[in-house]
Amino acid sequence: MHQYYTHIQLAYFGFIPFLLSVAWQLMAGANHSAIQAFLFYSVAVMAFLAGNLWRAGEQSERAARLSVLAVLPVPALVFVAVEWQIAYLAFCYWLVLGIEKTTPAWQNYHPEYKKMRLLLTSVIFVCHLFQIAMVFALKTP
Repeated sequence: MHQYYTHIQLAYFGFIPFLLSVAWQLMAGANHSAIQAFLFYSVAVMAFLAGNLWRAGEQSERAARLSVLAVLPVPALVFVAVEWQIAYLAFCYWLVLGIEKTTPAWQNYHPEYKKMRLLLTSVIFVCHLFQIAMVFALKTP
């Protein structure tokens, strides 16, 4: 068992709330509570991922600035429609993965960890697209 095994397991467990939000709406139909729960959890996970990029003293100035791009605008999201909030977060998952791939630490990560990051980013992105569809379903009379 490699040193990344626990982190990979925890990442998959952390994915469960995303799936539960989608499942909730597949079974009960689009609803605001599920969308809000999804949105809050997504912001928390995004903040966690972006925070992991913050390596004071170990990164270039450019990397440090990029690492806060995902979370710095979050307070301003209250001024845009919920579908734009979700879309922004969906974009940020790819942004954070892209930034992470440019770090020297990425080169040392276990191949299974890298595979997990790409897989979860992809599926979480699709979950965000589903949530956007649910927002539009609620807006349609």
